[in-house]
Amino acid sequence: MAKAAAGKRAAEPKVQIGAIPYRHRPDGIVEIMLVTTRETQRWIVPKGWPIRGLKGHEAAAREAMEEAGLLGEVGKKPVGRYTYWKRRTRDFVLCKVRLYLLAVKEQLPTWPEQEQRRCQWFTQADAADLVDEPALGAILRSLKFKAL
Repeated sequence: MAKAAAGKRAAEPKVQIGAIPYRHRPDGIVEIMLVTTRETQRWIVPKGWPIRGLKGHEAAAREAMEEAGLLGEVGKKPVGRYTYWKRRTRDFVLCKVRLYLLAVKEQLPTWPEQEQRRCQWFTQADAADLVDEPALGAILRSLKFKAL
């Protein structure tokens, strides 16, 4: 078995669930909402650990609501997966994120993590460029959205 990188333990990746919140502007351009991480303020999509009793797509919708106050229609099938090293206090853990599309209908006036994160709409190309994870950027760049 190959040795893990210094400070990183070799283990099965932990599964996370993520949402790709999107909307169509009046001119037809697709925008994707990104949120910042709590610690480093890097741009990411809303994501988190699976939630007992919820299916993957339901957990993705919950993360989008908690992290950005977003409500909408979530796709039932993942549109992509990527892996990344999650920074923890004393180590790193390898995570595999399953992504679900969320067609945003509204943003609540208040939400649970409003004071801990920033959230902002970006064009699809800008969102793909702003995320640090190359695989996530590639997924965002490759998505095809139905015209309204």
